[in-house]
Amino acid sequence: MRKGIHPDYGPVVFRDRAANYAFLTRSTMSSDRTIEWEDGHTYPVVDVEISDVSHPFYTGTARVLDTAGRVERFERRYGKA
Repeated sequence: MRKGIHPDYGPVVFRDRAANYAFLTRSTMSSDRTIEWEDGHTYPVVDVEISDVSHPFYTGTARVLDTAGRVERFERRYGKA
């Protein structure tokens, strides 16, 4: 890798405030805010809107759309081919 063109890659805490969940990983993202992690070290923290803990697909709360009604309405409007 060429020197000086890549962002810093280091430990960052991502926090899902809606689900009260945080995890430590490595990333190129940075933040001015910090948090003290369970190991006693201080890491930058990035707040996210949604994570695997609060995402409807992973939690099983996803809604099923009425695709059959849409297809029938399309066929009524434009006719069957």
